[in-house]
Amino acid sequence: MVQKATAAIVILSSLIAYVTVNSAVRAVNPRAFVWSAEDNDEKHWIASSPSWLDRKACRWLGLCGTAHFHPAGPRFGQRGPSSADEEDDTEPWRSYWWNGTDAVDETWDETERSRRLIPDYVFRYAPLVHLFSDEQFWPGDIAEHLYHVTPTLNYTPIQSQEQHPSLEDLDELNQWQDGYPVFLTSNDNVEDRPPWMEGEKNIPRSPSGDVEQSWADWDGRVDGGIPDDTPEERAKWYDAAQLADEDLDGMSPDALGYPQPEDILNFKDDEIVRDELRKRYGGEPIHAETSKGRSDAPAILLVMDKGNGIIDAFWFFFYSFNLGNVVLNVRFGNHIGDWEHCLVRFHHGKPKALFFSAHSAGEAYSYEAVEKIGERPVIYSATGTHAMYATPGIHSYILPWGLLHDQTDRGPLWDPLLNSHSYTYDFGEDNLRASTTTPSSPTGWFYFQGHWGDKFYPLGDQRQYRFAGQYHYVNGPMGPRFKHLNRRKVCQGPDTSPCVIKDYVGEHKRAKRWVNPDPAEYLS
Repeated sequence: MVQKATAAIVILSSLIAYVTVNSAVRAVNPRAFVWSAEDNDEKHWIASSPSWLDRKACRWLGLCGTAHFHPAGPRFGQRGPSSADEEDDTEPWRSYWWNGTDAVDETWDETERSRRLIPDYVFRYAPLVHLFSDEQFWPGDIAEHLYHVTPTLNYTPIQSQEQHPSLEDLDELNQWQDGYPVFLTSNDNVEDRPPWMEGEKNIPRSPSGDVEQSWADWDGRVDGGIPDDTPEERAKWYDAAQLADEDLDGMSPDALGYPQPEDILNFKDDEIVRDELRKRYGGEPIHAETSKGRSDAPAILLVMDKGNGIIDAFWFFFYSFNLGNVVLNVRFGNHIGDWEHCLVRFHHGKPKALFFSAHSAGEAYSYEAVEKIGERPVIYSATGTHAMYATPGIHSYILPWGLLHDQTDRGPLWDPLLNSHSYTYDFGEDNLRASTTTPSSPTGWFYFQGHWGDKFYPLGDQRQYRFAGQYHYVNGPMGPRFKHLNRRKVCQGPDTSPCVIKDYVGEHKRAKRWVNPDPAEYLS
């Protein structure tokens, strides 16, 4: 009895001490508890719950919306009654792509045409994307996405559901506090899995229906260096702001993004990856189940000339829903709207390095290191989150022991060249131009400064909960304009941060995370 009483006193004392310290820290430095954009609305978010007990448990214990929690199932949500509705090719949103005001015009002189011309080599080395074979949320068409959302100022509708924003006038929403608090809010309940959000009709399919065997024209750099990858040569393209004739004396290899010895050592310890490298280095065929396929959801190509022979080709891929990952049977990080991208950097027409986006981070690789079909790099898109990786398999991040991980495999192979809209972009002038390849592509959508999905749901919403500071539903993302397009190095992080370009592939290092980047930084 005495032991039980002592244990109860210890537990109660610890709880009181925790609450007291928590309260004191919050009073002295409330910003210490702001880890994400969602946390800025903490006070109003907690107050949205009608339950006094829920509000107190959330405020003091960090257990928010426990009554709303349900374990993650094998498939997300349940199809609602509207999910059976079939769509046809006459949907009004299909015309959004061809209403651009930037179409070919007699006023285009040779100078203007040259600004819109994309070099052939950008298409020659365009990436291919293996989607996950059991994916639930496939590629989306941003035109269709706009047809099913209503712009809201935080949670307040700006216009009626019958008034649809289009790709050409989306930037007009910036009149509301410069656009940042504007959210493109779904007209449907995401947990009813509306067909436009799942995007099954956009699964890539081969035009011919034939299945071809894919071969990896790939050197995994098991030994030896990459031809012509000397410090003198790399200095010409590694940093777009660095002069080609800069004195390299005293510059360490890590200043030019070369992998460090500990990286190589960790890589060689991964026997599974080494076996994969040996197999591909020897020219073994990769038994892909599908040939290159066309998706009805167009990809977005954005090309920037950064001077000194450097061309950056950004390939953007959109999905109408991001299904968050699961930790201990609890799902976190769902959001409507999802932008992923791959950057291919060229120097005088030759591909030098690639960057694959993954969550708020990503990895950079030399062109020679990544898997290729012919000359085209191959990307692996993770199930649910659509994070991009260089290899199939399990990819852990953030948490140790693989508690939080992505999964990729050789599912349907998406060829963005078969359906894409291409642009050139002058960052200094902030001028997006439809390319000569797709001259009628609209441009207004690019300048929208708000979010491509819902604002994170209030605590009073039955779909929302938060444990350990992680939300079940988070804010929708911002668009390509906020992906640090003017980056000097291939990595998406701050220009002052290291950008390691791997000449091997493997999962021995966790991706660096850039915490809460300020969107304004990427526009300056």
